Amino acid sequence: MTEIKTKFWEKPLAELNREEWEALCDGCGRCCLKKLLDEQSGEIHYTRVVCRYMDQSKCNCKAYQRRQELVPECLVLNIEMLPQLHWIPNTCAYRLRHEDKPLPDWHPLITGSRTAMISSGITVTGRTISEDYVHADGLEEHIVRWVAPAC
Repeated sequence: MTEIKTKFWEKPLAELNREEWEALCDGCGRCCLKKLLDEQSGEIHYTRVVCRYMDQSKCNCKAYQRRQELVPECLVLNIEMLPQLHWIPNTCAYRLRHEDKPLPDWHPLITGSRTAMISSGITVTGRTISEDYVHADGLEEHIVRWVAPAC
């Protein structure tokens, strides 16, 4: 009989090592979008404005190892935070696995490349503007509807 080996992304999040945890990220860049909170409704609104350290052509952080030093409010996600992060898009692999759901068919770990993810419109590539070009008071002008927040 052949032993069926569980792919690391199918394991419970608590069992992932650091390398596996990092690899779970699909690299969509949605967590790097600036968000606004409607204080009356509690609704989170995503904008197309990204952190200045986002490499918009590659959809990754140019300062990943130093991101918290350079941007103290930058999220360094861990398993303990997941229950409180209601703003994470419903496409996020960390959220999906926290909810014991499978990764979507387009996820790079499933397909072996980012092509299907890009084709599915999941990444922020080509749809963002750096915070360097947007005044903080003008974020409302950049609210987008293409991000799927919490259900």
